[in-house]
Amino acid sequence: MTPSRLHGSLLALCCAVLLATVFHTVPAQAQAKVVQTPYKNPKALVDIFLDDPAKLGAALYWVRSLVNPLTEAPYSMFPEDMSIIVLMHGTEIVTLARKNQERYQEVLQRMRYYADMGVKFKVCGLALQDYGYSAADMQDFVEVTPSAITELMHWQNQGYALIPAVVLDKKISIEQIR
Repeated sequence: MTPSRLHGSLLALCCAVLLATVFHTVPAQAQAKVVQTPYKNPKALVDIFLDDPAKLGAALYWVRSLVNPLTEAPYSMFPEDMSIIVLMHGTEIVTLARKNQERYQEVLQRMRYYADMGVKFKVCGLALQDYGYSAADMQDFVEVTPSAITELMHWQNQGYALIPAVVLDKKISIEQIR
């Protein structure tokens, strides 16, 4: 190949690369948009029915995820602006028995914290009977209802949003799937 022909080929190749770069540039990646949904006075019913009382700590994160953002800026709601009920009717009710207070101290402290903020903690009376407990066996912030199922129906009929506190057994860590 002659030098002028080589020079022309290189020039054509450079032009092709330059044109490809100009026409195929990738725009800068945009990031997610943060929104502030205009939440108003929530009415929520958190349904907790667990197969292991050890999962109650994880289930209470549903309550935290509901209450904490609403009491912090930009919402800064007062607890009396929220109507939140936690209904418990599975194995987790053993955590509310006064005789188990020492064993479940950590979750009890968390529930009492939210109860002091106005969150109502209710327990199914039928489940209490199944476990051999009575209202006298429960913590002082607990209300005993006739039945979890009828209680769920009642509060949903009153316009409360049903939030099932689903707690799954973690098989994969967050670090593994990031």
